[in-house]
Amino acid sequence: MLLTVRQAIPADIPALRNLIRASVLGLQAADYTPEQLELALEHVFGVDTRLIEDGTYFVAEARVDDGRVMAGCGGWSKRKTLFGSDHCAGREDALLDPDHDAAKIRAFFVDPAWARRGIGSRILEVCEAAAAAAGFHRLEMGATLTGVPLYLARGYVEGEHREVPLVPGQSLPIVHMEKQL
Repeated sequence: MLLTVRQAIPADIPALRNLIRASVLGLQAADYTPEQLELALEHVFGVDTRLIEDGTYFVAEARVDDGRVMAGCGGWSKRKTLFGSDHCAGREDALLDPDHDAAKIRAFFVDPAWARRGIGSRILEVCEAAAAAAGFHRLEMGATLTGVPLYLARGYVEGEHREVPLVPGQSLPIVHMEKQL
């Protein structure tokens, strides 16, 4: 499989929306209820255009016949927001200090048709290298339960288990994870 990882651009947003929805519903169903997934798509998961504007969001394209297919996406951030899309409450756009703060690993999604082929790992390598080049020495994330095994395999350490409020009476369990570069 020939895989290319490149920076996301605004023109990718419609395809990213479709990929994120397919990934959430297709790959996270074993860890969350259908209601949690739909509410998470409405309130948490989705495109974060700030990452695209900052040049820190990437898409993985697989070559298929004479064309390319968007197989996955993910990014890192130099801003305080730990997770969430444009429509997620509680965003903090303040810049981080690489000498003291951890860069954020953000919004990783893989198309179910391309799962378990190393796509998430490849995007993560690109993000880690870019964060290190920007002077960061530590990374952190709010990982979905589905993503925890990938991040553990890539050297991240599991921390506090948290609940992201969705609507009254419903939340989304996530795991805070960190890695030293």
